[in-house]
Amino acid sequence: MSRSGRDPRERLKTGKGRTQSSVRWLSRQLNDPYVKQAKAEGWRSRAAFKLIELDEKFALLKGAKRVVDLGIAPGGWSQVVRKKAPQAAVVGIDLLPTDPIEGVTIFEMDFMADEAPAALEGALDGAPDLVLSDMAANTVGHKQTDHLRTMGLVETAVDFAITTLAPGGAFVAKVFAGGTDGDLLQILKKNFRTVKHAKPPSSRKDSSEWYVIAQGFKGRAEPEPTDTDAPA
Repeated sequence: MSRSGRDPRERLKTGKGRTQSSVRWLSRQLNDPYVKQAKAEGWRSRAAFKLIELDEKFALLKGAKRVVDLGIAPGGWSQVVRKKAPQAAVVGIDLLPTDPIEGVTIFEMDFMADEAPAALEGALDGAPDLVLSDMAANTVGHKQTDHLRTMGLVETAVDFAITTLAPGGAFVAKVFAGGTDGDLLQILKKNFRTVKHAKPPSSRKDSSEWYVIAQGFKGRAEPEPTDTDAPA
């Protein structure tokens, strides 16, 4: 109850200009213990707890030196990286504006843009050993379409990780119920020593999100020599 004695959820229901979906979202935020804990501990979003929990299970940040945060806004994951691996160089990218984070280079640009990968690599001055992706496409309300759009982002993130990661590195990405697409899963298994799916406790039970965790990057194979490369 509020100080006025009225239930805040009741006020939301009568708020002018609010859609039913926004009322549900606001009500859920007001009553979400992770949201309250995030505010109390100084995290920018409840999503910080997802990375904390994934790190506790998979030791993702142990010894991390260079980290890429794809879909950084509002910055909760990079906050966790800075706290748990303060020695790591961190670079993030997002279409949405993100307030500065000490020790983090932030690009406000489209990860799908041709120049994005080079910008991220250049900011790190070396190959990353961890690529994180909490990206998700804007939903349209059609589950299959939403899944396909988000998987398109995951595929691009996987390609970036395989192209840039240092040997032994790790990749983490948000996927939806059903896990990673079969073909994409095979690519991950081919390039990483272990590939697992997990749903951290802080992920809402009614959410279809899961995370794929690929660890132990095998490294890029050396290109086959061409005729012009062959010794005389």
